[in-house]
Amino acid sequence: MTAPAPIRLAWLDALRGFAALTVVWFHLSPLMLGNARHLAIMRHIDLGKYGVLLFFLVSGYVIPMSLERHGDLRKFWIGRLCRVYPAYLGAIALVGALALAGWGSWQESFSHQTVSAVLGHATMMTELLGLHGAVRVFWTLSYEMVFYLVVSGLFAWRLHRYSAWWAAGLALAGLLLGPTLPNGLFAGNFAGRRVTAVVLAVLLCLSLLAYIKERLALAAGAVGIGFLLLPALDGHPAPDSTTIASWQGLQLLAVMFAGTVVYRAHSGQLSRFAAVLSLTVVALGVIGAHWTYLGPSGHRVWPANVAAVAVTFLLAYAMRNRSVPPALTWLGRISYSLYLLHAIVLGLIPRLIPGLPSHSLAVRLAVGVTYLAVAITLAWLSYRFVEIPGQALGRRLTARPAPVLVAQRAAPGTGRGENARESV
Repeated sequence: MTAPAPIRLAWLDALRGFAALTVVWFHLSPLMLGNARHLAIMRHIDLGKYGVLLFFLVSGYVIPMSLERHGDLRKFWIGRLCRVYPAYLGAIALVGALALAGWGSWQESFSHQTVSAVLGHATMMTELLGLHGAVRVFWTLSYEMVFYLVVSGLFAWRLHRYSAWWAAGLALAGLLLGPTLPNGLFAGNFAGRRVTAVVLAVLLCLSLLAYIKERLALAAGAVGIGFLLLPALDGHPAPDSTTIASWQGLQLLAVMFAGTVVYRAHSGQLSRFAAVLSLTVVALGVIGAHWTYLGPSGHRVWPANVAAVAVTFLLAYAMRNRSVPPALTWLGRISYSLYLLHAIVLGLIPRLIPGLPSHSLAVRLAVGVTYLAVAITLAWLSYRFVEIPGQALGRRLTARPAPVLVAQRAAPGTGRGENARESV
């Protein structure tokens, strides 16, 4: 087992655990409350997007901190791949096992668009290829992967310290360009999807090989920064893509860079004024874009989403030096597996108990509690027997000394021990 997080990092674990529970509740609520009540809440706040944005802020804070702590793109990428892929592949394997047992099914894309689906899952780019993942919540991993690639590229080119500009610039680009951005320039149809899937797989593999072999890092970095074109020009390549438009894809990346802005201000790399200004631009950009381009639903829901995320993150940050309930930090440690697996367990409920919303409150509560217990237990098992061994493998693979590609050493306060469980 890994050691508990230091107090200075426990607040991030707590945020991650809380975000995971929020997403779980969002997906459970139609079965517990019924669609009408679920949609009534959605008219005021989208708890699913609220939880995802919290995850993105935590990733934005932790990922650059992890990279700069290592000071080495090779170590960063080996650690990242060993961190995210084992549980991800385990979730796909579980979906496959349930499908073989007759308790579930594969997404249709595996049979109708096999090449694109396989490569999309291999690269975690299903959302930006216009495909549903084997588990629907995989859509956020596409943005996580783009963020890893862009942050690595900025680090290789010594541009990583300009996080405030990147955060504000992406938010403003999404707001000002809006509908003028194409939504499916690369993967808007079957042929384009296949070509894009192949190109992305090749570029990703070559970039990772360059970082791991410690050669041509600048070329790989340029490719990494170029991955910004995906959400900017291909953010909504299919009618049922989760991201509603390319402008929203840019806003999601802006939120991730907002987390980096908080990290830089906290570590003394950025003035408080610059950080507040950048974060304000991001918040207003996200609200303004959804207000302008979504109509009445954007007017009501997105100001509440952004305000709730900002208040939650600020409260957690303000309490960062206080002790955190161990249950929340534990949930934070298993949050990646919980996020990946909870939807798989949820999909079994209608098969086991058809028409659950019409049952009595006592039955729905009993099912809800049982579901949470099963999902959390399964997540712990995944964390204990899949994630931890994967992280240990990453540490072994990076144990040998390697030439260090350093853009700039991490600031004081981000040294040894600061990376304790990076976010998904």
